[in-house]
Amino acid sequence: MSMNSFFQQLLPKEKKFFTYFEKSSEILVEISKLLNELVTTSSKERRAELIRQIEKTEHDGDEVAHQIFNELSSTFITPFDREDIHALTSAIDDIIDFIHGASKRIELYKVEECTPAIVKLSELIVKSSEQLQRAIKELRNMKKVHQMREALVLINSYENHADDVFDSALAALFEEEKDAIKLIKMKEVLAALETATDKCEDAANVIESILVKSA
Repeated sequence: MSMNSFFQQLLPKEKKFFTYFEKSSEILVEISKLLNELVTTSSKERRAELIRQIEKTEHDGDEVAHQIFNELSSTFITPFDREDIHALTSAIDDIIDFIHGASKRIELYKVEECTPAIVKLSELIVKSSEQLQRAIKELRNMKKVHQMREALVLINSYENHADDVFDSALAALFEEEKDAIKLIKMKEVLAALETATDKCEDAANVIESILVKSA
């Protein structure tokens, strides 16, 4: 246990970080569901509205991240190690950014019909986001460690599944797609989605680090 962690056990802890993380995970689940609807809707009007909502939700996520960083620089006693607070905030922000990035590529590249692989990756992002929210809700009390670890294991399995989906989709794309420009567009969308699942695993790893240090 680090010296900072030792003193954190003795002194009153600043609880506002838990509220921020819970809000951040709520935003993450919201934006992941917006993305999933974006890649499954056939309505151009609804798609345009979803892209606007994703843009706004991404800004909301940035705002919470900035609040956490500001509090981190002005708070003496934190509920767990500062580097873990910073890392978890950054990881969640990265997931949100890559979700937003995928939606922007779909918009800019005028992707009219999303492939089954894109839909599947978006579904895995939703599932991973929900499990992150589940784990983050328990950070406040640390009384359901088994359930937290169960959520983290699921996130890891979703990330592995996403790797398989991405690899298979990429192989099929290079084998079947004759239009080089369309190939590049689809590859970038797939890559942004797959990276979002990687970032979910990064966030899960930070939570695992917090659990180990608090044991």
